[in-house]
Amino acid sequence: MGERVANEVTVPLLPCGSIDEIADFYRMLGFEVTYRQQRPNPYIALRREDLQLHFFGMPDFDPGQSYGSCLVYVQDTGELYREFAEGMRAVHGKLLVSGIPRMTRPRKRKNADSLSGFSLVDPGGNWIRIFQARDSGDSDPGTGRLGKALQSAVVLGDSHGDHRQAARILDSALARDDGAVSTVDLVEALVYRAELAVTLRDGETADTLLARVRAIALDDTDRERLAEALDNAAELERVRDIER
Repeated sequence: MGERVANEVTVPLLPCGSIDEIADFYRMLGFEVTYRQQRPNPYIALRREDLQLHFFGMPDFDPGQSYGSCLVYVQDTGELYREFAEGMRAVHGKLLVSGIPRMTRPRKRKNADSLSGFSLVDPGGNWIRIFQARDSGDSDPGTGRLGKALQSAVVLGDSHGDHRQAARILDSALARDDGAVSTVDLVEALVYRAELAVTLRDGETADTLLARVRAIALDDTDRERLAEALDNAAELERVRDIER
């Protein structure tokens, strides 16, 4: 048997209620439509560089009950996130962080070997789970008690969509704050809890948490380590300004 050169491609095939709605959403993120049909069954194929996603339409489909999901590994989750976020802001004036569709921010996931990842939930309720390629050198951050609670909350909130339980975990951990936690862990936890509050449409709690973040004194080293979290806090402030 001769040597074979592998060149396989796997393309997810996911459900949706409207291929028109799917097309508009993914065009916003920089995808192009490579194939489309309405009969005999609604079907659409989209592509963004090497990332391909196909969708089939279903009558009376409820995106809130969808189990559609796939994993996508990329070299730089931060770069792809920023490009997706730019597309969302251009169309909506803000990031979509609650309801369907929505998008989370890149964070290390303890249920994925601490690889950085974020989730995109499209109008069909499909979870497109985007992770850093496994040769990127990411390692376990080795955080303290509050940081470990944050890791657990991220798994529940960003990976499973259980935002209320994620909020409960962080509320419990923040209530036990004895002053021994690091500033970095505290800010990361407060910002993520504020994001959960926005997702849960609890604007009052989000405003209170963001005010706590603003009140924390940070030195230059802290600001450098917390650059992404502070960017997220600023984005949440913009979302709240639009919602008021």
